[in-house]
Amino acid sequence: MRFEKDVQKAREFLKEMAHDLGFGDDSDRADRVFRAVLRVLRRRVSPQEYLDFIAQLPICLKAEAINGWNLNEFPDKSIKHIDDFLAAAKAADNRAAEHDFGDDAKETLRRLFAFLKKHISEGEIKDLAAELPEEIKEFVLAA
Repeated sequence: MRFEKDVQKAREFLKEMAHDLGFGDDSDRADRVFRAVLRVLRRRVSPQEYLDFIAQLPICLKAEAINGWNLNEFPDKSIKHIDDFLAAAKAADNRAAEHDFGDDAKETLRRLFAFLKKHISEGEIKDLAAELPEEIKEFVLAA
């Protein structure tokens, strides 16, 4: 059944992400961080760019990426700096944020973008970054 293969692909993706983030086998933690970051991206970049970006994710993760999406949140111009991005991501992660992002939230975020660069085309990463404020753009491209 195709659905089972899609679910397995998403599990493998999250397991690899957890490893790259330094979370060991805690793919649930990686998933929470990933979803929080996606929520910030969808508020900051254009809807079309966000859809282009998530198009390269496993199908089950695409569903998570659009769950609860409110197009009225775009554009959130309050997210101008990397610290703003991290604060918004932590707020999206709610009560688990301090544990999930760890002692060095910037490093966790850097590792997440480095992981995504292994799975999303270089062109799409550049297109996504181009819509971000300069400081965040440089952070994403340097990851």
